Amino acid sequence: MTVDRLNELLLVCAAVLLIAVIAVRLSSRSGLPSLLIYLGIGVAIGQDGLGVKFDNAELTQVLGYAALVVILAEGGLGTKWREIKPAMPAATVLATLGIAISVGVTAAGGHYLVGLDWRQAILIGAVVSSTDAAAVFSVLRRVPLPTRLTGVLEAESGFNDAPVVILVVAFSEHWPVHNWGVLLGEIILELAIGCVVGLAVGLLGAYALRHVALPASGLYPIAVMAIAVLAYAGGAMAHGSGFLAVYVTSVVLGNARLPHRPATRGFAEGLAWIAQIGLFVLLGLLVTPHELGDDIVPAIVVGLVLTMVARPLSVAASLLPFRMPLREHALISWAGLRGAVPIVLATIPMVAGIEQSERIFNIVFVLVIVYTLVQGPTLPWIAKALRIDDPGEAEDLGIESAPLERLRGHLLSMRIPTRSRMHGVEVNELRLPPGAAVTLVVREGKSFVPLPTTVLRTGDELLVVATDPVRDKAEARLRAVGRGGKLAGWLESGRETSR
Repeated sequence: MTVDRLNELLLVCAAVLLIAVIAVRLSSRSGLPSLLIYLGIGVAIGQDGLGVKFDNAELTQVLGYAALVVILAEGGLGTKWREIKPAMPAATVLATLGIAISVGVTAAGGHYLVGLDWRQAILIGAVVSSTDAAAVFSVLRRVPLPTRLTGVLEAESGFNDAPVVILVVAFSEHWPVHNWGVLLGEIILELAIGCVVGLAVGLLGAYALRHVALPASGLYPIAVMAIAVLAYAGGAMAHGSGFLAVYVTSVVLGNARLPHRPATRGFAEGLAWIAQIGLFVLLGLLVTPHELGDDIVPAIVVGLVLTMVARPLSVAASLLPFRMPLREHALISWAGLRGAVPIVLATIPMVAGIEQSERIFNIVFVLVIVYTLVQGPTLPWIAKALRIDDPGEAEDLGIESAPLERLRGHLLSMRIPTRSRMHGVEVNELRLPPGAAVTLVVREGKSFVPLPTTVLRTGDELLVVATDPVRDKAEARLRAVGRGGKLAGWLESGRETSR
């Protein structure tokens, strides 16, 4: 590649990224999912647009897997364990039994209503039965839902990629399936290995990061993402689910008391945005729009079966033991958002050389676009109509910790967000443990040393110095006051105490 050609390529990449960043702003105002704009960019520069020809399904699959690892890692780092812990049983059943029901019902619809042969129908059923982690994480963070529902949906989207990938690979490589019991056993074994590897790598990584003082704060985010990728590789090489391993590792790391945690979250979020943009543009390049015409109606029919029959049935059957209200069933059913994951998984049959695999890809592509347009923007309205939105949820604090190695202490920096219940609390009412103190407050651009009677306000930035033994207790107390106010821990008004 010549220097001029490289410069042209860099120019195109920079322009695509800038357009994609502007698209995020537009989509946040309009409610239109940004993934559709990214796909549109890929289609616009493809062979039916500017004429860029790209048909390498194998490369798309490899890059898609890499992007999904980053997206799952960012989602896991942002998942709060206290929110998903009560939801773990329900999410696990949804990601296993729910997937099986969804695959079966969707495949039956594709076979009997569209005329697909059973292999194509089951492959499409498996591909579209996984909710997309990126879509769910981004939408749910804009919709104020009760934490029990947010926990179920986020945990399900993080877990269900693993069994679906196993199913799609199995159906692509081995057909017909002669022994479903063996297939089920293999799925359970791979999930178990992935979970064990994820826990081990996450716990060891958290321990190492807490006890090794790196020379620069910018190295911590890199180390965290490297540990997440290590979990994926370790899980896959151990013949387990690498996707489950990376998500479990990221949840462990995201809930550990790591140095520079907000900086790590910001770095991971930036990488995830790049991964999403690159992935969706690449998928848009792979599709050939003029070949989609014959597959629009089949995609809509399969999508109707999935959205209106398969998903509600799988949710109802999975959540029956948990006695959740029907309106919550309805919301969880509608919040089964699809995105890049099904389109990436649709490349697996193409790489395997399955007959009419291009049609499978086209049906999945159209289905994702149509039903993302319908479900994503209407989810906030559905939540309000069902009266299960939660606008009064207290916003959690973002606390950054910088280790002071020689002083055997930590410097905690934080900003009081808009909906934090720390607003109006006096410094002495924080009741920090002995060995921790608020040393500086920055308010409206001016800094001052606070008095015990100083009243904290929204937007204040605080510096808290804590000795090493009480660092965790100090952060836990700050978070408790941020959620429950100054009486948190006394009258059980804080969320952690009430639980």
